[in-house]
Amino acid sequence: MVADPGKELGMRIIALDVHRSFAQMAILEKGKIRDAGRIDLEHGRLLQFATKLKPDDEIVIEATGNTSAIVRLLSPFVGRVVIANPILVRAIAWAKVKTDKIDAAVLAKLHASGFLPEVWMPDEETETRRRVVAERTQLVSQMTRLKNRIHSVLHANLIPPYKGTLFSKRGRAWLEAQPLAEDQRRVVLRHAGELDRLGGELAQVDKSLAKTALQEPRVKRLMTITGVDVTVALSIVAAVGDIERFSSPEKLVSYFGLNPRVRQSGDKPAYHGRITKQGRAHARSMLVEAAWVISGVPGPLRAFFMRIRGARAPHMRCDDHRLRDRVATSTLLFATRSPEPRKNSKISFADPSRSRRTIATCSLRLGQAAHTARWPAGQP
Repeated sequence: MVADPGKELGMRIIALDVHRSFAQMAILEKGKIRDAGRIDLEHGRLLQFATKLKPDDEIVIEATGNTSAIVRLLSPFVGRVVIANPILVRAIAWAKVKTDKIDAAVLAKLHASGFLPEVWMPDEETETRRRVVAERTQLVSQMTRLKNRIHSVLHANLIPPYKGTLFSKRGRAWLEAQPLAEDQRRVVLRHAGELDRLGGELAQVDKSLAKTALQEPRVKRLMTITGVDVTVALSIVAAVGDIERFSSPEKLVSYFGLNPRVRQSGDKPAYHGRITKQGRAHARSMLVEAAWVISGVPGPLRAFFMRIRGARAPHMRCDDHRLRDRVATSTLLFATRSPEPRKNSKISFADPSRSRRTIATCSLRLGQAAHTARWPAGQP
């Protein structure tokens, strides 16, 4: 990329090295860069700072936890707010001497030269969906941790596993009847009570997700793929946002970190390793979970799984992790490689009946009649 002289001479570039409570500023103006001190990251202080900005200024910040709030506050006052990928910035501008002032200056110079790796800023609706999906993930993680603690107490007391669902009503009655020390009983009952509370919150989040699923055509289309339920579909939609920003399915796969590592030098053949795992970690894990389901359900994707598995050496067939990753990649590709993927066309190898059952489940969660979730005429 070639540097844009207009960025250096005709406008100011204000770079912010963002921390938790403050940001270090550097200003590039007329080809000269200078330190502009620090600014506290409080709403009032930032708003006061924003009123002093010019309409043709450009702000550069790295993606971090509070970037979204800063962007939404400063955007109305400047020409553009650019979000940089911190991992790629570090790779481009690595240095042994590293301070906040230097980092801010590097951001400004990279943007002026046209070498700044940018990150897409999600719209408010996409950001809300990401928060709800993240909330559900946290609830499930907390519940899993509590269940494991209860299992560990039973294991420590040589109590055999319950033959059934331990955290059902019958399982709870069985749990309370076990011979445990008083302190351990308190721990188990406290964890069980916390599970009940978290389960109620999870039900509310699932209800919110079900409502969104019934109103979002993209989610309905994704649920026609075997193994993709409401949670997986919404996770993908929330992670992708505007699919128009991806020029090809391969770039979308790379965004999820499902593309393989490649090493090639000289006349040697290319080596393809495991997936890179760079990008949207949660959405990638959802696709991997869907891949496990797909590998056990008859269909083209299972046939793909079995074909690759059969081609492996016998001593490597027990390691299905690479196969699972490839099926997850194929799932994502099938979701996007339709003849006209941006015009609500059918998805390759779709299963409409499975989608109708999933949508009916969403309707029941919302207290609606299941028949209200049927597909409109003319849709798959």
